[in-house]
Amino acid sequence: MSTSEECGIMESNSFNMDNLDTLGGELHDLVARRKVLGPCYRLFYQHPLHLVRGRGTRLFDADGTEYLDMYNNIPSMGHSNPAITEAVTRQMQLLNTHTRYVHENILDYAEDLLSTMPDEIDRIMFMCSGSEANDLAVRCAQLYTGGEGIIVTGEAYHGNTALISGLSPSIGKTVAMSRTMRMIPSPDTFRLGTEDLGPWMCDQISAQIADMRRHGIKFAGVLFDGIFSSDGVIPGMRGFLKPVVDLVHREGGVYIADEVQPGFCRTGDAFWGFARHGIVPDIVTMGKPMANGIPCSAMAIRSDVLDAFAENNPYFNTFAGNPVSMAAAQAVLDYIREHDILAHTHEMGEKLREAMRDVASRHPQLADVRGAGLFNGVEVVRPGTLEADRPFAAQLIEQLRENRVLISLCGPYGNVLKVRPPLVFDDADLDFFVSALETSLEQLER
Repeated sequence: MSTSEECGIMESNSFNMDNLDTLGGELHDLVARRKVLGPCYRLFYQHPLHLVRGRGTRLFDADGTEYLDMYNNIPSMGHSNPAITEAVTRQMQLLNTHTRYVHENILDYAEDLLSTMPDEIDRIMFMCSGSEANDLAVRCAQLYTGGEGIIVTGEAYHGNTALISGLSPSIGKTVAMSRTMRMIPSPDTFRLGTEDLGPWMCDQISAQIADMRRHGIKFAGVLFDGIFSSDGVIPGMRGFLKPVVDLVHREGGVYIADEVQPGFCRTGDAFWGFARHGIVPDIVTMGKPMANGIPCSAMAIRSDVLDAFAENNPYFNTFAGNPVSMAAAQAVLDYIREHDILAHTHEMGEKLREAMRDVASRHPQLADVRGAGLFNGVEVVRPGTLEADRPFAAQLIEQLRENRVLISLCGPYGNVLKVRPPLVFDDADLDFFVSALETSLEQLER
């Protein structure tokens, strides 16, 4: 399926600066001042938000208007979580330096985080962003296998370094992809008509490995986000990635699990997204939610895969693994355990999908509600068809914003509602969201 509404992830609902004069007062002036930042940045919404405060699942703008955050997975333990704020403040008052001095925080956290991983993954290195983690992971994979070829999905987003932007087709159609990368189509369960994607994915990957060989490119591995976030949030049936991992290993490659989005209990089935499938990756990358908004990321890896890189490559990242970031990350891990966030996420995810399906039963524009835990996607289509309706989806998220719910879009056609609240989402939030969704649909249907 193709559509003229295809767009990159950065453009899904971005403000058009040509409409600056439609804004008034201080908001106009603040948006106009963003010229100093250059033309690359994007703002959400046709009426951008000036946010000044957050607490839990709620955000507040400069006028005091309260919004429900159904999109932001970075502060996954809630905006301004007091436990994490306290941990960061306490460490800031003591010391913040780099990893070339000995410090307990990085060692304690590294050991604690690795305890959540399969035994085969026994080393961990820290960075500041998911982009950096994926960059290092790909370099390790290439040195370990002696190959260059990496396979991703057609709408993948893995970061913005020079190496990783070439493996992130969802950034935009004009961004050059690496000559050694190959893409398989988005694993679209809605249009493929099956939740068991394993055989289909294996066929697609095998075809791309064969194409690499025809072009003299040695296969190095795959880089997959196990819930295929940018591809439209595709959980599929549990276990479908098992034959994929087996195929990758038979072909001499490594499996890199990008857990920047599905990790840290987000899927509600397991601490890590890959664990839904009973697989053991060779490399795991993570970022965004691991320190609840403090820049922090990591690459966990099998020691033999890391050794191939480390033999000739020292690695130093000035701010990565600093005591403050490690204090924040440890506080997140402690909070997850103390509040049983995994069980909570599973329970609230079930309730959320049931409620959205109830709304969809009255509004045929919502054709497919899918997800795991508090990571969900809703297909917006022309009623009675499989045809994506991006214009209506874009109108819907703008209308939800007017009804004080913040949400965004994803997928190859830009028509999938990305429903991904902080993991402290509760029953009151659910009622607020469902009411706003129903109201927004009714308003657009008039």
